[in-house]
Amino acid sequence: MRIEVFENQIEPALKALKKHMLKAGVFQEMKRRAYYEKPSVKRKRKQAQARKKRQRALKRTQRDVD
Repeated sequence: MRIEVFENQIEPALKALKKHMLKAGVFQEMKRRAYYEKPSVKRKRKQAQARKKRQRALKRTQRDVD
């Protein structure tokens, strides 16, 4: 990631950096790595994420058809 700072405008640069990190999932990854996650919990989380992703894709395709 690269954020350019123009004329010492730190606040907008930090805002842009945070937006990029949020979109990339860095904050979620940090939270997940803070504590040990049991393999069964990890598996359930990944399945839930896959389900959510499938639902979003299905909604998108249905919206495009309509």
